[in-house]
Amino acid sequence: MTTSRQFKNLRHRQRQAMICAASASLILSSLSVTSFTVPVSKHITRPSSDSLSSSTSSLFAEDPKKVVVIGNGMVGQRFMENLIDLTKDDNSCTLATFCEEPRAAYNRVKLTSYFETRDPSDLTMTGPYEKDGRTAWYEDNGVELYLNDKAVSIDTESKTITGESGREIPYDVAVMATGSYPFVPPIPGRHRPGVFVYRTIEDLEAMLAYVKENNVKSAAVIGGGLLGLEAAKAVADMDVTSHIIEFAPILMCRQIDQGGHDALVGKIEEMGLHVHCGARTESFVGSDGTTTDDAEESNAPISALRFSNEDWDDLPVEMVVVSCGIKPRDEIAKDAGIEIGERGGVVVDSQMKTSADGVYAVGEIALYNNFIYGLIAPGYTMAEVCAKTIAEESLGVELGLEEKPAFTGADLSTKLKLLGCDVASFGDNQPKPDDEDVSEMVWDDIKGGIYRKLIFNKDRTKLRGGILVGDAGDYAQLHRLYQTEGELPENPAALLAAPSARTGPVEEEEVSDDPAAQICSCNDVTRGAIADAVKELGVDKATLPVLKQCTKAGSGCGGCEPQVKKILAQELEKLGGSLSNHMCEHFPYSRPELMALIRTDPDIDSVNSFEKILAKYGHGDGCETCKPAVGSILASLVNDVIIDGERNALQDTNDRSLANMQRGGSYSVVPRVPAGELTPEQLIALGETAKKYGLYSKITGAQRVDLFGAAKYQLPDIWEDLGKVGFESGHAYGKALRTVKSCVGSTWCRYGV
Repeated sequence: MTTSRQFKNLRHRQRQAMICAASASLILSSLSVTSFTVPVSKHITRPSSDSLSSSTSSLFAEDPKKVVVIGNGMVGQRFMENLIDLTKDDNSCTLATFCEEPRAAYNRVKLTSYFETRDPSDLTMTGPYEKDGRTAWYEDNGVELYLNDKAVSIDTESKTITGESGREIPYDVAVMATGSYPFVPPIPGRHRPGVFVYRTIEDLEAMLAYVKENNVKSAAVIGGGLLGLEAAKAVADMDVTSHIIEFAPILMCRQIDQGGHDALVGKIEEMGLHVHCGARTESFVGSDGTTTDDAEESNAPISALRFSNEDWDDLPVEMVVVSCGIKPRDEIAKDAGIEIGERGGVVVDSQMKTSADGVYAVGEIALYNNFIYGLIAPGYTMAEVCAKTIAEESLGVELGLEEKPAFTGADLSTKLKLLGCDVASFGDNQPKPDDEDVSEMVWDDIKGGIYRKLIFNKDRTKLRGGILVGDAGDYAQLHRLYQTEGELPENPAALLAAPSARTGPVEEEEVSDDPAAQICSCNDVTRGAIADAVKELGVDKATLPVLKQCTKAGSGCGGCEPQVKKILAQELEKLGGSLSNHMCEHFPYSRPELMALIRTDPDIDSVNSFEKILAKYGHGDGCETCKPAVGSILASLVNDVIIDGERNALQDTNDRSLANMQRGGSYSVVPRVPAGELTPEQLIALGETAKKYGLYSKITGAQRVDLFGAAKYQLPDIWEDLGKVGFESGHAYGKALRTVKSCVGSTWCRYGV
């Protein structure tokens, strides 16, 4: 299939060939037919448009400009998508991008979710990955992707960029989107084995391998900000005891205050993590007891943290993850003489232009008004401004804009779910001590783990900001009141109570009817944009996945997806349609309806596999929604081994893992014990396995033996040990008969039958 951009590139190459042929023909025709000797005084020049026919002269249009993006992260990828949308109807540019990682752009915001499936394609921004780390998007859109090739220099005089591979690419416009790298404080011992940073999929894989190879039981995460808490979640998902080490007196000091910290710490410690604030890390101690910073003197693995705090003991740990901030990756800009800020970052103006002609910077490398924006939403805004500026000024595309595109800063309000706990802040949430126009209200439910602070002006007629920890269900409403300076209730205290604590039936948060209301802060998508997209798609084509793809709403952190779904339902109703209850696009039935059809089908052999069911009751190839659903139906009705043959690919997380996912991402292993009968060998194996992997053991009320706390990577080894004595899986999650109360029978019971 040839896309429009591929066709444009092909057409461009054909046009160049035609130009060469036309030029050669005209030059030859200007020479004497009796002699091919050109007089010295005669010069051959490119034919003027007057000497060509109108159809031929049009061939001499200006060549497309080369736009090269340095860095294929989330912001660099968004810039390319924006520029392609702006230039899709002409041939004004060609795109290329350097990507130093082994796979194309993926969503770093959701990096910790990688442990759920260990499939990079679940994080991709452009479709499933092929074996070489590419996706079809780049070829479909005519983008040259240089995988595993880090840009190492830019020559702003010759306008070329050189990669680590030696590849040299000329450019007309260069966009620096190199992002940042984790800041590692100069702590002695940071070179030791077992010290990692948290930034990429490869970082996670390296940590996971180290944990497995060294049987790591305890780890420290240096940093208690957003990135640090995400890293702590990743460590906890590895079934490793996690210690959060923060220099400041509270966690997330830029987003929350002491009250918010107390509520957040309570939630975190409930999950078994440990928090150490006010910690002054002095050195990383090696297993040989040394604290040297010289790798040649000692390269022993990390064994403890040493603090300079008075009366603090060493903290024994076997791994350290440093995640205490970011530093712009501005080396190549600095080497090229491009203006850099005093503390790093490429200085840009409101159009994202650097001090070098034709060079722009976006994302975490861009320093605007002496500030680095480390959130994804401002990065996406920069990408949009940059794309529009380049399209108009460098490519000559008429966009018909009333105002010049400009980045003038960004709202740093944010709502996240950190370690299972809602954390949100917006507006001026920590006013300065000398600010007199302030009135605060605080809700502090220590037992419930909920803390909320709302900051009003002194007259309480405007909401200026807020902090929400533990329950941020009404964040969108409060954020909207802050942004629009909306009218407050007669009693503003009515806004303070947590939604989960309000009396009466719990009402779902209403979605604003205002077309200008921002729904997705990551991608700056309004209610009006979503509504327009639904109208354009129509009743038949407007589904949630399609809507997310075409508007980008809900494709960042995912927090706004419930609102997007509500808007979709409302707009479909206006068009005379409704939000379908179909399981997915491949089956025009809900799950109960499809199960009823399969159960009552007179020919069971015609519906005993996914392919047969799809052919009979559906269409297409299937997806991640319908495959597990059909897999569970088959497990209930057909009762074959679920991981045999094609059925393995149909299963959901628990079925594929042969274990139950628990809180914090760990798993419980529940061996099948038919009729409660166990051999002595099996009893011994249960105890030895639980001891070997440090699992919590419990006999449940349903007389099941549950082994809790297994990390996902341990599951194959656990089942190998249990399988040796005849245990099978499926007791706790099988879509089939589970517990049967039984008697020991006539063999032992005098009343048995």
